[in-house]
Amino acid sequence: MRFGVNYTPSHGWFHSWLHQDWDSVARDLDAIASLGLDHVRIFPLWPVLQPNRTWINQSGLDDLRHMAQLASDRGLDVYSDVLQGHMSSFDFLPSWLITWHKTNMFTDCKAIEAQSQLVSAVYDALADVPRFRGLTVGNECNQFEDASHPMSMPANAEQINAWLHAMIDPIESEASRRGQIVVHGENDAVWYEEGHAFTPTAASSIGDVSVIHSWAFNGTAQRYGSLSEATTRHAEYLMELSKAFATQPDRQVWLQEIGAPGNVINQSDAPEFCRRSVEHALDCENTYAITWWCSHDVDKSMGDFPPFEHDLGLFDQDGNLKPLGVEFSRLVKDYSLARVPKPRRCALVVRSDEQGEPVMKSACAPGGSLFDKWMELSDAHERPAIVSSKQAQDAEFLANRGIQECITVPMQAGIPYNAVSDPSLG
Repeated sequence: MRFGVNYTPSHGWFHSWLHQDWDSVARDLDAIASLGLDHVRIFPLWPVLQPNRTWINQSGLDDLRHMAQLASDRGLDVYSDVLQGHMSSFDFLPSWLITWHKTNMFTDCKAIEAQSQLVSAVYDALADVPRFRGLTVGNECNQFEDASHPMSMPANAEQINAWLHAMIDPIESEASRRGQIVVHGENDAVWYEEGHAFTPTAASSIGDVSVIHSWAFNGTAQRYGSLSEATTRHAEYLMELSKAFATQPDRQVWLQEIGAPGNVINQSDAPEFCRRSVEHALDCENTYAITWWCSHDVDKSMGDFPPFEHDLGLFDQDGNLKPLGVEFSRLVKDYSLARVPKPRRCALVVRSDEQGEPVMKSACAPGGSLFDKWMELSDAHERPAIVSSKQAQDAEFLANRGIQECITVPMQAGIPYNAVSDPSLG
């Protein structure tokens, strides 16, 4: 079992890419390795790597490689993102994509070509680092397509799928040959938001594994409570939901982000939230990895963050291990050995259209009929899977997953969904 952490530098946050303090980075990585974790996910900033559409900053690539090498030297596997993109409520878009040069990163041919070239350049810079394990295209790039974004870049599902393939396809075969993965990771609008152009089928078929970002501030913790079954099983639920749209019954799922946001989870409850969430996620078959958000708290002298973003780390801003970090480290030691969960014998059915997409995403969202039924059965120790209506008619697919019973649930919407961390939701 892989356990890791999303690395947030203790010195300078991600602005540190402008001038790295390598001694500080080394101390951070030593601390992470001391917890028994086996991997880190690192985040270069897009404007630093590609400040001009036709010019990639080699110095930035060298810094990225150096960080990956430092992690590798400490026995940590390395996963890197590319298009950053979006981090903790801040956007880091290069100037050639916005204001006077405003265009659409998903549909503009020149912009797509530039992004694809950067993905390939980052891959080439890291490919032979001994413990480099793969790339994520970018961090929640889907939020740039969403109509709620102040600089939304509209696209349809066909255009988004073409964009994803343009990012992933050029390097996928070489990465596979080296035993590395290439994936894309979005926020949960993919699964919950009606009309969102990033789709469940794309999330569950494009790239080497499906990626889940589980944040309980989407209305779950507000509605059900910070240590409720619904909140502590939210990651498990999303992992199972993703399988309803996968074409392969054994497709792996990476819980790439999960954290304990203090605006909806009492910080005294954070270790218990961590324990329950991780143990529930481990009860999912074909789990690729669990990667906690995040390693280090953000220095409180930095302005304009949502307050809870300062306190998500396993370590505080002075490098002291927090109770949350103690608990996550204990879980790593307890569950690091490989284990195979029992198959889930019953499955809820998500009504899907001819393309395999859910006919009502909001029924899958917190407060929706499918979400609530899944939680009800889970609370009764039924361990339900989730399948699409197409999968429910495929006896071979069901047999491969060990599913013996399918339960159809009326599709009814729940509370309004919002991916933004709004304490008033619910």
